[in-house]
Amino acid sequence: MTFEDVQTRLRGLANPADAAFLAGYFKTGQGQYGQGDLFIGIRVPEIRKIAKEFKDLPLRQVERLLHSKIHEDRLAALIILVSQADKADIATRKTIYDLYLANSIFVNNWDLVDVSAPALVGAYLTDKSRRPLYRLARSERLWDRRISILATAHFIRLGEFADTLKIAEMLLGDREDLMHKAVGWMLREVGKRDAALLEEFLGQHRRIMPRTMLRYAIERFPEAKRKMFLRRD
Repeated sequence: MTFEDVQTRLRGLANPADAAFLAGYFKTGQGQYGQGDLFIGIRVPEIRKIAKEFKDLPLRQVERLLHSKIHEDRLAALIILVSQADKADIATRKTIYDLYLANSIFVNNWDLVDVSAPALVGAYLTDKSRRPLYRLARSERLWDRRISILATAHFIRLGEFADTLKIAEMLLGDREDLMHKAVGWMLREVGKRDAALLEEFLGQHRRIMPRTMLRYAIERFPEAKRKMFLRRD
Protein backbone atom coordinates (compact mmCIF):
# COMPACT_ATOMS: atom_id res chain seq x y z
CA MET A 1 0.00 0.00 0.00
CA THR A 2 1.60 3.27 -1.16
CA PHE A 3 0.69 6.92 -1.61
CA GLU A 4 0.58 6.26 -5.34
CA ASP A 5 -2.24 3.76 -4.81
CA VAL A 6 -4.26 6.50 -3.13
CA GLN A 7 -3.52 8.90 -5.96
CA THR A 8 -4.62 6.33 -8.55
CA ARG A 9 -7.98 5.93 -6.78
CA LEU A 10 -8.41 9.69 -6.54
CA ARG A 11 -7.51 10.31 -10.17
CA GLY A 12 -10.27 7.90 -11.16
CA LEU A 13 -12.80 10.32 -9.67
CA ALA A 14 -11.38 13.54 -11.12
CA ASN A 15 -13.94 15.91 -12.61
CA PRO A 16 -12.68 18.90 -14.63
CA ALA A 17 -15.87 20.91 -14.10
CA ASP A 18 -15.66 20.45 -10.34
CA ALA A 19 -11.94 21.27 -10.46
CA ALA A 20 -12.69 24.64 -12.05
CA PHE A 21 -15.37 25.38 -9.46
CA LEU A 22 -13.13 24.40 -6.54
CA ALA A 23 -10.22 26.45 -7.84
CA GLY A 24 -12.46 29.50 -7.72
CA TYR A 25 -14.07 28.64 -4.41
CA PHE A 26 -10.72 28.21 -2.68
CA LYS A 27 -9.28 31.42 -4.17
CA THR A 28 -6.35 30.04 -6.16
CA GLY A 29 -5.84 33.11 -8.35
CA GLN A 30 -2.90 35.49 -8.38
CA GLY A 31 -2.60 37.26 -5.04
CA GLN A 32 -5.37 35.24 -3.38
CA TYR A 33 -4.91 33.16 -0.25
CA GLY A 34 -4.88 29.85 -2.16
CA GLN A 35 -2.65 31.04 -4.99
CA GLY A 36 -1.21 28.15 -6.96
CA ASP A 37 -3.25 25.39 -5.31
CA LEU A 38 -4.25 22.72 -7.81
CA PHE A 39 -7.54 20.81 -7.85
CA ILE A 40 -8.63 17.79 -9.84
CA GLY A 41 -12.29 18.04 -8.85
CA ILE A 42 -13.29 15.55 -6.15
CA ARG A 43 -15.91 16.32 -3.52
CA VAL A 44 -15.16 15.74 0.16
CA PRO A 45 -17.47 12.73 0.75
CA GLU A 46 -15.69 10.85 -2.04
CA ILE A 47 -12.29 11.76 -0.62
CA ARG A 48 -13.38 10.51 2.79
CA LYS A 49 -14.44 7.18 1.31
CA ILE A 50 -11.05 6.68 -0.30
CA ALA A 51 -9.23 7.80 2.84
CA LYS A 52 -11.17 5.15 4.76
CA GLU A 53 -9.98 2.51 2.30
CA PHE A 54 -6.38 3.55 3.03
CA LYS A 55 -6.73 4.24 6.76
CA ASP A 56 -3.77 1.95 7.49
CA LEU A 57 -1.42 3.60 5.00
CA PRO A 58 2.08 3.73 6.58
CA LEU A 59 2.96 7.14 7.97
CA ARG A 60 5.88 7.59 5.60
CA GLN A 61 3.51 7.08 2.69
CA VAL A 62 0.94 9.45 4.20
CA GLU A 63 3.65 12.08 4.47
CA ARG A 64 4.52 11.65 0.80
CA LEU A 65 0.85 12.03 -0.11
CA LEU A 66 0.74 15.21 1.98
CA HIS A 67 3.60 16.61 -0.13
CA SER A 68 1.50 16.43 -3.30
CA LYS A 69 0.74 19.55 -5.33
CA ILE A 70 -2.85 18.33 -5.64
CA HIS A 71 -5.23 19.64 -3.01
CA GLU A 72 -7.38 16.51 -2.84
CA ASP A 73 -4.27 14.38 -2.21
CA ARG A 74 -3.32 16.55 0.75
CA LEU A 75 -6.85 16.47 2.12
CA ALA A 76 -6.93 12.68 1.89
CA ALA A 77 -3.57 12.49 3.70
CA LEU A 78 -4.87 14.64 6.55
CA ILE A 79 -8.08 12.65 6.89
CA ILE A 80 -5.98 9.49 7.12
CA LEU A 81 -3.79 11.09 9.80
CA VAL A 82 -6.84 12.08 11.83
CA SER A 83 -8.19 8.53 11.61
CA GLN A 84 -4.87 7.04 12.67
CA ALA A 85 -4.34 9.50 15.54
CA ASP A 86 -7.78 8.75 16.92
CA LYS A 87 -6.85 5.10 17.48
CA ALA A 88 -3.12 5.44 18.16
CA ASP A 89 -1.12 4.89 21.32
CA ILE A 90 0.65 7.80 22.99
CA ALA A 91 3.94 7.33 21.13
CA THR A 92 2.26 7.17 17.72
CA ARG A 93 0.11 10.21 18.47
CA LYS A 94 3.28 12.16 19.23
CA THR A 95 4.82 10.95 15.98
CA ILE A 96 1.75 12.11 14.05
CA TYR A 97 1.71 15.46 15.87
CA ASP A 98 5.40 16.02 15.08
CA LEU A 99 4.92 14.98 11.45
CA TYR A 100 1.99 17.36 11.09
CA LEU A 101 3.78 20.42 12.43
CA ALA A 102 6.95 19.59 10.51
CA ASN A 103 4.83 19.58 7.34
CA SER A 104 2.48 22.46 8.13
CA ILE A 105 3.66 24.23 4.97
CA PHE A 106 1.56 21.67 3.08
CA VAL A 107 -1.52 22.37 5.24
CA ASN A 108 -2.14 25.46 3.16
CA ASN A 109 -5.81 26.12 2.76
CA TRP A 110 -8.60 26.67 5.26
CA ASP A 111 -10.33 23.33 4.75
CA LEU A 112 -7.06 21.47 5.29
CA VAL A 113 -6.50 23.28 8.58
CA ASP A 114 -10.06 22.88 9.77
CA VAL A 115 -10.22 19.13 9.14
CA SER A 116 -6.95 18.44 10.94
CA ALA A 117 -5.91 20.99 13.58
CA PRO A 118 -8.42 20.11 16.32
CA ALA A 119 -7.66 16.38 16.17
CA LEU A 120 -3.94 16.42 15.42
CA VAL A 121 -2.84 19.42 17.48
CA GLY A 122 -5.59 20.22 19.97
CA ALA A 123 -6.24 16.64 21.01
CA TYR A 124 -2.53 15.89 21.40
CA LEU A 125 -1.97 18.96 23.59
CA THR A 126 -4.97 18.26 25.84
CA ASP A 127 -2.81 17.22 28.80
CA LYS A 128 0.34 19.09 27.76
CA SER A 129 1.71 22.61 27.61
CA ARG A 130 -0.19 24.81 25.17
CA ARG A 131 2.90 26.91 24.36
CA PRO A 132 3.20 25.49 20.82
CA LEU A 133 -0.14 27.13 19.99
CA TYR A 134 1.16 30.54 21.03
CA ARG A 135 4.22 30.10 18.82
CA LEU A 136 1.92 29.25 15.91
CA ALA A 137 -0.26 32.27 16.68
CA ARG A 138 2.81 34.50 16.26
CA SER A 139 3.78 32.91 12.93
CA GLU A 140 4.01 34.96 9.74
CA ARG A 141 2.17 32.15 7.94
CA LEU A 142 -1.59 32.57 7.79
CA TRP A 143 -2.15 28.83 8.00
CA ASP A 144 -0.02 28.40 11.12
CA ARG A 145 -2.08 31.10 12.80
CA ARG A 146 -5.29 29.39 11.72
CA ILE A 147 -3.97 26.10 13.15
CA SER A 148 -3.37 27.85 16.47
CA ILE A 149 -6.97 28.99 16.92
CA LEU A 150 -8.68 25.98 15.28
CA ALA A 151 -6.74 23.58 17.50
CA THR A 152 -8.57 25.09 20.46
CA ALA A 153 -11.85 23.72 19.12
CA HIS A 154 -10.87 20.50 20.88
CA PHE A 155 -10.46 22.31 24.20
CA ILE A 156 -13.79 24.08 23.74
CA ARG A 157 -15.52 20.72 23.38
CA LEU A 158 -14.00 19.77 26.73
CA GLY A 159 -15.29 22.96 28.36
CA GLU A 160 -11.87 24.66 28.44
CA PHE A 161 -11.95 28.20 27.06
CA ALA A 162 -8.87 30.00 28.39
CA ASP A 163 -6.56 29.26 25.47
CA THR A 164 -9.19 30.16 22.90
CA LEU A 165 -9.69 33.56 24.51
CA LYS A 166 -5.97 34.25 24.94
CA ILE A 167 -5.15 33.33 21.35
CA ALA A 168 -8.18 35.26 20.09
CA GLU A 169 -6.82 38.29 21.92
CA MET A 170 -3.44 37.82 20.24
CA LEU A 171 -5.13 37.69 16.83
CA LEU A 172 -7.41 40.70 17.19
CA GLY A 173 -5.13 42.72 14.92
CA ASP A 174 -4.61 40.01 12.32
CA ARG A 175 -4.73 41.43 8.80
CA GLU A 176 -6.36 38.40 7.15
CA ASP A 177 -10.12 38.09 6.75
CA LEU A 178 -9.83 34.31 6.98
CA MET A 179 -8.43 34.76 10.47
CA HIS A 180 -11.20 37.15 11.44
CA LYS A 181 -13.71 34.45 10.46
CA ALA A 182 -11.80 31.68 12.26
CA VAL A 183 -11.42 33.62 15.49
CA GLY A 184 -15.04 34.76 15.41
CA TRP A 185 -16.13 31.18 14.82
CA MET A 186 -14.19 29.87 17.84
CA LEU A 187 -15.51 32.70 20.01
CA ARG A 188 -19.03 31.77 18.94
CA GLU A 189 -18.34 28.17 19.97
CA VAL A 190 -17.25 29.40 23.39
CA GLY A 191 -20.44 31.45 23.61
CA LYS A 192 -22.59 28.38 22.93
CA ARG A 193 -21.29 26.93 26.18
CA ASP A 194 -20.72 30.07 28.25
CA ALA A 195 -22.57 33.10 26.92
CA ALA A 196 -21.56 35.28 29.88
CA LEU A 197 -17.87 34.61 29.26
CA LEU A 198 -18.18 35.53 25.59
CA GLU A 199 -20.04 38.73 26.45
CA GLU A 200 -17.33 39.63 28.94
CA PHE A 201 -14.67 39.13 26.25
CA LEU A 202 -16.63 41.16 23.73
CA GLY A 203 -17.20 43.89 26.26
CA GLN A 204 -13.44 44.28 26.58
CA HIS A 205 -12.54 43.99 22.91
CA ARG A 206 -15.51 44.71 20.63
CA ARG A 207 -14.40 48.27 19.85
CA ILE A 208 -11.15 47.07 18.29
CA MET A 209 -12.27 43.72 16.85
CA PRO A 210 -12.48 43.46 13.07
CA ARG A 211 -16.15 43.69 12.12
CA THR A 212 -16.18 40.26 10.47
CA MET A 213 -14.77 38.69 13.61
CA LEU A 214 -17.39 40.40 15.74
CA ARG A 215 -20.22 39.40 13.40
CA TYR A 216 -19.15 35.75 13.51
CA ALA A 217 -18.83 35.82 17.30
CA ILE A 218 -22.32 37.22 17.91
CA GLU A 219 -24.13 35.28 15.21
CA ARG A 220 -26.26 33.33 17.71
CA PHE A 221 -27.18 36.32 19.86
CA PRO A 222 -30.75 37.68 19.81
CA GLU A 223 -31.16 40.44 17.24
CA ALA A 224 -31.36 43.27 19.78
CA LYS A 225 -28.15 42.15 21.45
CA ARG A 226 -26.38 41.77 18.08
CA LYS A 227 -27.31 45.35 17.19
CA MET A 228 -26.06 46.57 20.54
CA PHE A 229 -22.65 44.96 20.09
CA LEU A 230 -22.36 46.14 16.48
CA ARG A 231 -22.94 49.74 17.55
CA ARG A 232 -19.72 49.53 19.58
CA ASP A 233 -20.83 52.41 21.78
